[in-house]
Amino acid sequence: MNRRIAPRIFLTAFLAFVFSVALTPLQAEASHCSTAAAAGKWAYTYTGTIFTQNGPLPAASVGHFTADAAGNITGSQTRSVAGNSGVEDISGKASLNKDCTGTATVDVLVNGQVQRTAVLAVVYDNNVNQARAIFQSLTLSDGTNVPVVITADYTRLFTED
Repeated sequence: MNRRIAPRIFLTAFLAFVFSVALTPLQAEASHCSTAAAAGKWAYTYTGTIFTQNGPLPAASVGHFTADAAGNITGSQTRSVAGNSGVEDISGKASLNKDCTGTATVDVLVNGQVQRTAVLAVVYDNNVNQARAIFQSLTLSDGTNVPVVITADYTRLFTED
């Protein structure tokens, strides 16, 4: 019987070692996420639907922003809503948790005036070089909440930043 126990113990110990080595990169990936780690230059697109009293409107945008280590973001975008396009500035604040989830609150400005504010839930991946987001809310400057279903994809422009 001792001949059978030794190989089983060795096999069990070996499998435990292999699993611990395989899981170590996943634990390291989760621990390097922070607001400071997301600092840099980013490009993004978003697409979705805005729901109005007159019916749904398609919406899309392409833009870029810079985020600093404190989570402040500034940039600009070109958006289209139901075929009407416009250029807008963006400004806001983002935060990133250790588990690579985060939030962003972004003001959209035209000629320096806030037109609307979006709150997004964000998930970062690929060593904090990509992110996906969904709009949780969209509020006009007069306080009106606008129902939307909009998702976004972000890519870091320069991975060495």
